[in-house]
Amino acid sequence: MIRMLFDITGVDPTKVPLDDKETMSIFSSTDALKVTPEQIKSKVGSYGIPEFGTKFVRGMLVDTKPTTFDELIRISGLSHGTDVWLGNAQSLIDEGTVTLNEAICCRDDIMIYLIKKGLPPNKAFKIMETVRKGKALKDPEKWAEFVALMREHNVPEWYIKSCEKIKYMFPKAHAAAYVTNAFRIAWFKVHEPKAYYAAYFTIRADEFDSDIMCYGKEKVLNKMKEIDLAGNSATTKDKNMYAILELVLEMYERGIKFLPIDLYKSHATKFLVEEDGIRPPLNSIPGLGTVAAEGIDDAKKEGKFMSIDDMKIRSKIGKSVIELLDRVGCLKGMSQSNQMSLFG
Repeated sequence: MIRMLFDITGVDPTKVPLDDKETMSIFSSTDALKVTPEQIKSKVGSYGIPEFGTKFVRGMLVDTKPTTFDELIRISGLSHGTDVWLGNAQSLIDEGTVTLNEAICCRDDIMIYLIKKGLPPNKAFKIMETVRKGKALKDPEKWAEFVALMREHNVPEWYIKSCEKIKYMFPKAHAAAYVTNAFRIAWFKVHEPKAYYAAYFTIRADEFDSDIMCYGKEKVLNKMKEIDLAGNSATTKDKNMYAILELVLEMYERGIKFLPIDLYKSHATKFLVEEDGIRPPLNSIPGLGTVAAEGIDDAKKEGKFMSIDDMKIRSKIGKSVIELLDRVGCLKGMSQSNQMSLFG
């Protein structure tokens, strides 16, 4: 996706400023996208951002309201750990016992904190290794020894209890790498929105359905409502589609529209950025596969189609594909065959 954003815009993603205030703001509000939370059904603007787009992590963002890059790294650590956030850091932050910056988020936090408290580095390392592997309570004798050492150095009880709940912890280096790429993509979302949506729909949106998504926000909202009402009985396809619908709705609310699918202007598989909007590819037509779309794309490079029959032969496509193209208006004005009647 980062490669495609580079290709579309010419902006080198590695040069994106990681302290951009507008980009940072989408992790705590929707203002930079110039939409309200009601319009997009979310209090934050992180739909479609790797690591930060799921309902679970969006909930974490709402709870923690991050304002710094370091806090995003902490949230990434919390979201990848097991029993690090739920029933642990989340409760401690809610109660006001700790702030996000004080909570245990990545495995490195434990070692650094304990060294600051005066524990010998090798002991701090061993405690970190025990906790991050979820072994705090599996060897009671060893853990009792560690607890005594921590208490000796005035480590608070909430900290010890928090360690005991943890089953697995993420390394900070991984979290930093993930967040760096996520922030780069978020920058494009804020500053190059058409490129962002085109890249997202091309690379990530396997369940994109032009019948539902390309004809305005009402159709999108109706489909979302239908999936909401179905609840757990919604099909896997619909559940997967929901995240794409959220982004399509957001795109419409930001004033960007889809252009009609066009036999000659649409790419086989890529969403294209044009001055007036985003042009969906041929394979976004439900039922029209990538092989057929690429066959048409290759054939049209040799020149315009003389007729529907000519297109069938050159593109190596069957009647069902012709019907799909006809239904969405791609064959307007094209005759069935290129035989001209002498008396017509």
